[in-house]
Amino acid sequence: MATIKRIALTLVVVFLVLFCGCGSDEPGASDSGSKELLLYCGAGIRPPIEEAVNEFMGQSGVKIVTDYAGSEVLLSKIKLVQRGDLYMPGDRHYVDQAAAEGFVDSRQLVFYWVPTILVQKGNPKNISSLKDLLRSDVKAGLGDPKSCAIGRSTRQIFEKNDIAWDQVEKNLSFQSQTVNELGMQIQAGSLDAVVVWDAMAKYYAEHGDMVEIPVEQNIVSSVDVAVLSFSENRQLAEEFLAFLTSERGQGVFEANNYQTKAPK
Repeated sequence: MATIKRIALTLVVVFLVLFCGCGSDEPGASDSGSKELLLYCGAGIRPPIEEAVNEFMGQSGVKIVTDYAGSEVLLSKIKLVQRGDLYMPGDRHYVDQAAAEGFVDSRQLVFYWVPTILVQKGNPKNISSLKDLLRSDVKAGLGDPKSCAIGRSTRQIFEKNDIAWDQVEKNLSFQSQTVNELGMQIQAGSLDAVVVWDAMAKYYAEHGDMVEIPVEQNIVSSVDVAVLSFSENRQLAEEFLAFLTSERGQGVFEANNYQTKAPK
């Protein structure tokens, strides 16, 4: 089964490369001839990044093309095509992996996020802990550890709390490729509980309630943005990195409920 999933992931990456290669948003393809940056970005970071990108483009006149997907999917794509300017996955682990391959020129920490359980509004199933996600009457959804950062972090959290992953998988009703899909399942009323980032849970506050995972049971993730070593516009990429870590850039993340200070 794991082999089949790896093959499927590879095919998805190849398809994305071929599909995206035909689009008019490729760096260097704009009619204006202005310089462009290609940013690979974890799907769960989309709200603040869209705002930050729009503001930076307005100030600099530089076009930024953003490729949103699961962190592992993006890393596989970077390894395959070896092009682009910036990489911002959902956990610094993936930047570490890219750096080990020699793909990272520089990097900066941008924000932190905390995994939390998101349940249906009013918590009708009375879910109060990670172990409740194993109950037979609970329809639970998690990120796929082989595709996205929240999936990898969630698996580590279960392991930290001595909850066997095979028992977790037996009760799963849904596994997602991105964290966004989990919030959408709560919004649609399809699942009773999912594990998402705290900022994502707040985004769906109208449809669900947060059940916090105790600090001693949880694992906080830090998120870096990296300038890729094969960037053809390294100075511009460094300028965007500097913007994200500036007071104004950090304010964009804070306004979207992303924590720029290390959680205590």
